[in-house]
Amino acid sequence: MRVLAGALILVVGAATGVVGQSRWYAKSLAPDVTSPQEIVDRMLEIANVKPGETVYDLGCGQGRVLITAVQRFHAKAVGVELSDRLFQSATDHVALLNLQNRIKLIHGDLLEVDLSPADVVTIYLMTTSNESLRPRLEKYLHPGARVVSHDYKVPGWIPNQVEEPEAASRSHTIYLYVMPPNKK
Repeated sequence: MRVLAGALILVVGAATGVVGQSRWYAKSLAPDVTSPQEIVDRMLEIANVKPGETVYDLGCGQGRVLITAVQRFHAKAVGVELSDRLFQSATDHVALLNLQNRIKLIHGDLLEVDLSPADVVTIYLMTTSNESLRPRLEKYLHPGARVVSHDYKVPGWIPNQVEEPEAASRSHTIYLYVMPPNKK
């Protein structure tokens, strides 16, 4: 689905002559595709999020993972979003739910954010993006920190757990990695 969305962005961009002109598309590591709530719940369950832990969602979109981590798992949450529109939407949603004291939003590039406070990192990025992110995860995450990826592997890592739940009329894949990762 994400690959199809990415291809569609390139086709539309090429047809309109705007490929590479948008800051968001030029720096984005994935198209805006929302994870179904059932998948968000399962990702956080697989990560075994505990009360008080800090969950980072890289490319947080409208904040669904953050809100679920705080409301259901009683965690703290940090979201990173590059898109102006999605960042504003997440900010508005967090404020509407009065969760500003438990959710921090960062408007910026996820490849430039300090990840060292994270106990859990969730990602729904493309495989090539996960590959770009991997050195930062290896450098900054503490032993025992968990990385949960929706649909796309982290190249070079062997997952500790893989599940393939059904949601929104299709099969999804959830990969769990525990730091330090089992490397090939």
